[in-house]
Amino acid sequence: MSEVTKTTNNTKEPARKAKVESYDIARSDETLHLATDLAKFIKDNKLSTTVQGKEFVNVEGWQYAGSRLGIVPIVDHVINVSTETELKYQAKVTLFDLRSGHTVGAGFAVCSNKENGKKFYQEFAIMSMAQTRAIGKAYRNILAWIIRAAGYEPTPAEEMDYGNNTPEVKAPVVAQPAADAPAPAVAAEAPAMKAVPAEQPTAPAVTYASAAQKEEIIRLLNHPVITRQEKTKMLLNINRLDEERATQAIAKLKKAIDDRENGESAAA
Repeated sequence: MSEVTKTTNNTKEPARKAKVESYDIARSDETLHLATDLAKFIKDNKLSTTVQGKEFVNVEGWQYAGSRLGIVPIVDHVINVSTETELKYQAKVTLFDLRSGHTVGAGFAVCSNKENGKKFYQEFAIMSMAQTRAIGKAYRNILAWIIRAAGYEPTPAEEMDYGNNTPEVKAPVVAQPAADAPAPAVAAEAPAMKAVPAEQPTAPAVTYASAAQKEEIIRLLNHPVITRQEKTKMLLNINRLDEERATQAIAKLKKAIDDRENGESAAA
């Protein structure tokens, strides 16, 4: 039988402390260690934004904290609530605990082109920001105290109003003619040209995977025969799946699980 610990000169070497791969949100001692780890990760990767002298963590930092706890975001829906004068989207995100297999939080958010600095945003950017804010809001509802323990403000940076930090743009100074300068000749008015807007191609509507489909995918990914690499790859792309691709992913996962289980049974 091999020895568990090495001995040198009749002295046992102390076992090396294993690196923590994930934390448990139910254990305060572990989450405080996560706060320390989180502070270093945010600083090293520049994942915070300064607003009026305070540091706010970007949504990537909140996602990192969630991933260390085994909690992943699922986009339930992104709804167009625009009017004739406003481009506006609303998003809902739920948080799924990979360990328990249950939903542990949710967040709603909106984004509009009426906000400071977003007047000229394209529609996809407004929709994307609503989704990003909802992810940050969902994580904030359960992880705000961990972000605070890491030394940052407990509000996602994407929720902050940057209008007060935008430098004022002064109107250009127009030189005035001298008092004795001759008046410039008035050119004849050209006929007004009416602008004709260019026709924009209409993109086909995309129906994204439902929350039930995403939960089914995550449930299948937790099966022991699915590798960590396969799980990570699928989770990174789960919010981009439409209904058809989600159905195909579920079918492939079920087939892979069935094939591997039958293969193990045959080998035994």
